[in-house]
Amino acid sequence: MPDFLPSVPWPLLPSVAVFLVGGVVTIIGSIRLVALGDTLADRTGWGEAVFGVVFFGVATGLSGIVMTAVTASTGHPELGYSNAVGGIAAQTTAVAVADAFYRRVNLEHAAASLSNLLFGCLLVALLSLTLLGSFTPDVTVWGVHPISVVLVACYLGGLRLIRTAGTRPMWNPVGTAETRPDVPQQHGVLDRQATSVLWTRFALVGIFVAVSGWAVSLAAESVVETTGLSTGFTGGVLLGIVNGLPETVTAIAAVRQGAVTLAVAAVLGGNILDVITLVVGDVAYRQGSIYHAASNDDLLITTVGLFMTTTLLGGLLVRQACGWGRLGFEGIILVGSYLGMTVLLAL
Repeated sequence: MPDFLPSVPWPLLPSVAVFLVGGVVTIIGSIRLVALGDTLADRTGWGEAVFGVVFFGVATGLSGIVMTAVTASTGHPELGYSNAVGGIAAQTTAVAVADAFYRRVNLEHAAASLSNLLFGCLLVALLSLTLLGSFTPDVTVWGVHPISVVLVACYLGGLRLIRTAGTRPMWNPVGTAETRPDVPQQHGVLDRQATSVLWTRFALVGIFVAVSGWAVSLAAESVVETTGLSTGFTGGVLLGIVNGLPETVTAIAAVRQGAVTLAVAAVLGGNILDVITLVVGDVAYRQGSIYHAASNDDLLITTVGLFMTTTLLGGLLVRQACGWGRLGFEGIILVGSYLGMTVLLAL
C-alpha cells in the first residue's frame, strides 16, 4: 500500500467520512464520464458499445485493479479474488436499476445490438475460463498460472473479433419504434472541442474516479474488518457494491441522456475488466495461483455472475417490451439472483 495512505483498517469515523465523500466524488465523476464518452464514441466512430466496454471498463475498473494487486501482493489472494469477481454480480444488477430509470420501454429492448451481445458472450467465455482455472492443476510458470495467459489471449482476440463483426455485421436486431440505434448525436459545447482535449478530460476524470473508488474501497474494507464478517461476504457483497458504484452511476446517467447502448456496454465493460483483473492479481501473488486461492464463496460468486450474464444475454435477445414493475423478465431474475447470492453468503 502506498506510504501516503495509512494502513487498513482505519478508525470507524474517518472510514465513514472517506466512504461518503469518495462516493459523492465517484458519482459526479461517473456522470461527467458519460457525456465525454458519448461524444468520443461518436467522434472516433467506434460506437457506444465498443467505447463503453473498452474505455469505460478501464476508467471505472482501475481502482479495482489496484485493490486486487495490493491485496494479492500482500498475501491475501482470497480477498483479491473476491474483490475482482464480487463487483460482477453487483454491476450486472445495475442494468436492472438503470432499467427502472428508463421509463419508455425495457432497457434491453431499446439497447439490443450486435456488439452488446458479442461482448456478453465474451464475458461468459472469460468467466468460464476463470472457473476452469480453479479446477486445473495448481501449476505456475514464473509465478503465473497458464489460464491467465489464456484469459488475456481470449480478451484480445474477442475484441478484435467483435470490432471486425461490427464493420461487416451478419446479424442485426429488428428495429421497433422504441429501438434506440447507436447513431451520432449533438453534444452541445463538447462538439466544439478538439478531440485531444476530450481525450485529456476523459483520462483526467477517469483517474479522478479511479482514485475516489479506491479510497471508497479502502474505507469500506476498514468498516467491514471491524465487524468480523467473512471474506466472501465482505469481498463479494459489500466491496462488490462499492466497486460496482461507478458502473451503476454510469449506466443510470447514460440512460437519462438517452445513450442506452452505452449504459449496457459500460456494465459489460466493467465486468470484463474485473475478470482481467484476476490476471493482475495472479501476477502480483507470488506464492502460487490466485485461482486456487479462491474459496467456495468466491466460486459461488463467480458462478452467479456467469448465470446473471447469460440472463442478461437472454433479455437482449428476447427484447421484452415491458414486464412486471417496469422491468423485463431478466431484470426480475437479476435482482432475485443477487439477493439470493447475498443471503447465501451471509449464512
